[in-house]
Amino acid sequence: MVDVFRALDDETRRTILDELSMRDGQTLFEICSTLTMRHGLSHSRQAISQHLGVLESAGLVETERRGRSKFHYFNPEPLAAITNRWPTRKRTEP
Repeated sequence: MVDVFRALDDETRRTILDELSMRDGQTLFEICSTLTMRHGLSHSRQAISQHLGVLESAGLVETERRGRSKFHYFNPEPLAAITNRWPTRKRTEP
């Protein structure tokens, strides 16, 4: 769970997750293009690839290779584990 919190600590990684949650199965090129056009983020492909590696290590992104292309998919399960850890209850007044 610590990896998930560390992965979410970076705004660029949260933006990548936002984009993958809207349109899953993007390549590195597509993610870089979207970040530049929609968010004005002009990171190098290598920097975005490193961010994706952190997200993948945390289990928030899964990948699939098809030929020479690598497709990235958002995996919300680690976030569900966090919300299950602290279930919400109604507050009781003292």
